[in-house]
Amino acid sequence: MTSRHILSLAALCCLALAAPAGAADTTYGSQLMTPQERAEHRATLRNQATEADRNAYRQQHHDAMQARARERGVQLPDTPPAQGGGANRRAGGQGMGPRGGR
Repeated sequence: MTSRHILSLAALCCLALAAPAGAADTTYGSQLMTPQERAEHRATLRNQATEADRNAYRQQHHDAMQARARERGVQLPDTPPAQGGGANRRAGGQGMGPRGGR
């Protein structure tokens, strides 16, 4: 492999790992978390069985981030950011299934 190929590969890896331009991390307290903690948090949320489980986990995370902020002398907003409207989210939590019996 030539050095040009290695540099190209390295640049592609960096681009693949970087967040898209303008993308904001909406994880509550993300500024107090390491990249690994943020990844683990997202994975834990994805692995919750029900919306109620996800909400309970979010509340635990919120409380933990509030405690971490107090320890570090940082102030976080009282309420977490609004939940995103990702591609798989619809009213009623139906995901990508058929709409209205179509």
